[in-house]
Amino acid sequence: MAIIGIVAIDHNFAIGKDGKLPWHYSADMKFFKETTIGNTVVMGRRTWLTLKGPLKDRTNVILSRDPEITSNDSIIVMRDVDSVIELSKKQDAHLFVIGGAKVYEAFLPYIQRWVVTEVPQSVEGADTFMPVNFLEGFEMYELRQLDGDLRVKFYERSPSRR
Repeated sequence: MAIIGIVAIDHNFAIGKDGKLPWHYSADMKFFKETTIGNTVVMGRRTWLTLKGPLKDRTNVILSRDPEITSNDSIIVMRDVDSVIELSKKQDAHLFVIGGAKVYEAFLPYIQRWVVTEVPQSVEGADTFMPVNFLEGFEMYELRQLDGDLRVKFYERSPSRR
């Protein structure tokens, strides 16, 4: 199964502001849910804390060294990327890396595909960004219009970079 990064970015590669998603597009939320449902999602502690609880119908993995966060019936807490990779090999599901910035960065060498929603704005005062070169070595293979100016681009690692 594949390791897939899924992210929404603005024109300046922003993904967050004040610890939150700086926009709300119901079409993007619906697309995210439909895309990740039935799979495993991995997120960092800060992303986990912004949610109202575990994402339904998905295996929720929190990557954190914080001893306050522990596994329970609805979440699996892992302390390092290698453990998450090993877990994903044992599952019959895709592993979706859903943020935040440090988690995306940690998984960059392992991500085989990207699903990138382009948000038609530049967020004033954004404080969390994707690395500008995160799509280096990837080729776009699909473009999907979601809603209005919202579009999703699908990328796959170039054959020479696998």
